[in-house]
Amino acid sequence: MIAKTFFGFEEILAQELRTLGAQEVEVGTRAVLFKGDKGFMYKANLALRTALKILKPIYYFRVFNEQSLYKGIQGIDWSKYIHENQTFVIDTTVHSDHFKHSQFVAQKTKDAIVDQFRAKTGQRPSVEKDFPDLRINIHIDRDQCTVSLDTSGASLHHRGYRTATNIAPINEVLAAGMLLLSGWDGKSDFLDPMCGSGTLLIEAAMIACNIPANINRKEFAFEKWNDWDNDLFDTVIDSLMKRVKEFHYSIKGYDKAPSAVKKTEDNIINANLEEYITVERQNFFETEKNNSGPLHIVFNPPYGERLDIEMEMFYKNIGDTLKKNYPNTNAWFITANLEALKFVGLKPSRKIKLFNGSLEARLVKYEMYAGSKRTKFQKE
Repeated sequence: MIAKTFFGFEEILAQELRTLGAQEVEVGTRAVLFKGDKGFMYKANLALRTALKILKPIYYFRVFNEQSLYKGIQGIDWSKYIHENQTFVIDTTVHSDHFKHSQFVAQKTKDAIVDQFRAKTGQRPSVEKDFPDLRINIHIDRDQCTVSLDTSGASLHHRGYRTATNIAPINEVLAAGMLLLSGWDGKSDFLDPMCGSGTLLIEAAMIACNIPANINRKEFAFEKWNDWDNDLFDTVIDSLMKRVKEFHYSIKGYDKAPSAVKKTEDNIINANLEEYITVERQNFFETEKNNSGPLHIVFNPPYGERLDIEMEMFYKNIGDTLKKNYPNTNAWFITANLEALKFVGLKPSRKIKLFNGSLEARLVKYEMYAGSKRTKFQKE
C-alpha cells in the first residue's frame, strides 16, 4: 500500500507505520510504501497522524498512448471492486511525455471501465464526484501506470472534530507532523499561544493520550467496498482504544480574539478532549510562564497572508516574549514569512523546510534556558 503525505513528513510517517506494525516500510517522496492486510489498512486510516491518504495498488502496466491505457484498464476485472449499479470517480496524477492532460487520462479510464460492464451486463456504473462508492487513483510516471483504490476517500486531514474554523486554519495533518517533528511526546506542559481554532491543541492532546487520529471521522472510502468487514473494523477500533493512556500535564491555548477562543472550545468539545485542554483569552505578548517546569510550545503565527499587522514588530515581540518570559521552554513555530524570521532576534537551534499549502515555510525551534533570564537581570 501507499501512504501519501506532505513534503518533509516522510520519515515520521514511516516511523508511525513501523510502530503500528507495518511490514516492508519504504520511504519515497511525499509517500511511504508498506505492506499490510485488510485489518492493517483499516488501522492505518484510523491511526496514522501524518498520512493524507492510503492507496491500495491493484494493477501495474506500461503505457505509451491512448490505446495502451485503454487496454491496460480493461485488463482489470472491475466486477471484483464495483457493481454496475454503483458509482465511481477517478483521480489522476500524470508525469509523462505520453499524456499532457490528466483529465484526458481520467476520461479514457472511465471509458474502459464502463465499456467492460456494458459488454458483460448491458448496464454500466456511473460517475459520482462527491460521494462515490469507489474512488480510483491512476498514477502515470513516464511509461509506468499504477492503478490503485483510494481506501480513505476525503483527505485524512478531515478528522471530524473541527466544525468551527478561523482565518486560514492549519491543516490537521500539518499540525500533527509539526508536533511530531518537534518531539512532542506528552511528557511536559504544552502551550499554543496563538491557538486560532485549536487544531494544534487537539492534535497535541491526541498524541499525548495516544488517541487514534481519525477516531472522530465520519466515514472512510473502504466502508463502501464490496469486501467491507464491519466486525473486523470494530475489532481494530477496540484494539486501538485499548492503547489510549492518561495524560498528567496541562495543555493550554491562548488567543486574544474572543471568537477564536469560542471556536477552539467548540472543537475541543467535538473531539471529546475537554478534560485535557484549557483555553484563555490572552495576548501572548502580555503573558509569562507560570511554573518552573519544562514547557513545550508549538504555534502557527500569522505570516502576512492572513492579517493586516506590522510583521517586523510582531516577530520581534515573539522573540522578546520568549526571551524575557518563558525560561526552560522549547518553542517551535511555523512561518512562510522567511524575512520576518530575522526580526525574532534569537538564533534558532533547528530549521525544517515544510510547505503550508503552496507556501514554502520553515518550522523553527528556539531553546529558552532557565538561566538566561536571571543572567540578563544580573547584567542590568
